[in-house]
Amino acid sequence: QVQLVESGGGLAQPGGSLRLSCAASGFTFSNYAMGWFRQAPGKEREFVASLTWRGRSTYYADSVKGRFTISRDNAENTLYLQMSSLEPEDTALYQCTKGRNWSPGQGYDYWGQGTQVTVSS
Repeated sequence: QVQLVESGGGLAQPGGSLRLSCAASGFTFSNYAMGWFRQAPGKEREFVASLTWRGRSTYYADSVKGRFTISRDNAENTLYLQMSSLEPEDTALYQCTKGRNWSPGQGYDYWGQGTQVTVSS
């Protein structure tokens, strides 16, 4: 069965960095788009970033553009999110998600449990 397991969250200071990882199993990782979403307390889940099956095309929410970088290692079945210049507004539960096919434009069908990111001084 499909499994997505996030790690790398924690407490960071404003202006700091964190790198999230998502270990995928139960499907052919290299065939599918992947993405990151986040949900802050009391708010709806929102899109953060996504990329195509080979990682050649990436997409970002305006709020994270220039600060976050999404990438993947298809040999290791792992998705990453490098987060820099963190702001308190980035505090949220970050979830990894699997695309329905090679392009993020077709939506997502599986979600991980998430990893908590807290940005505070």
